[in-house]
Amino acid sequence: MSRLAAGPPGGVRRRPNCGAAAPRVAFRTVNSDAITLRGMKFHTLVGLLPHEGKFPQPLELDVTACLSLRRVGESDSARMLLDYRDVYRVVADTVGSSHHRLLEALCERVATAVLAFEGVERVRVAARKPHAPIPGPLDCVEVVVERAAGPPRT
Repeated sequence: MSRLAAGPPGGVRRRPNCGAAAPRVAFRTVNSDAITLRGMKFHTLVGLLPHEGKFPQPLELDVTACLSLRRVGESDSARMLLDYRDVYRVVADTVGSSHHRLLEALCERVATAVLAFEGVERVRVAARKPHAPIPGPLDCVEVVVERAAGPPRT
């Protein structure tokens, strides 16, 4: 025969704030649909040091584009689809277009390019540099930017 765990002392269970009205929370409709390209690998010129402007280094990027996927999902039609290949192409073109002195600047350029796609409301770009000139062991340096479509912020 199994034995159930004993309840609280006195045998009475009380719910905190029992009978109190729950606080009212205003909910906003939030689009949480997204497409992510994770682990894109490139060799490019990136960094401030003299050798970083001469020798390409490995760089890894993740890009998440937030947009509504409802119509594509409901219709199972590629007509309204954000094509992953187009996103990859834009990222590759941006990464390979020139020497980027700062990872932050590279992420900003990638974010701007991805936000230009129709329907993209927000974008998250993470760039990892595994061979950063840091005087100690580490896996990588990572810079992350998140941007939203709309008027530019200052």
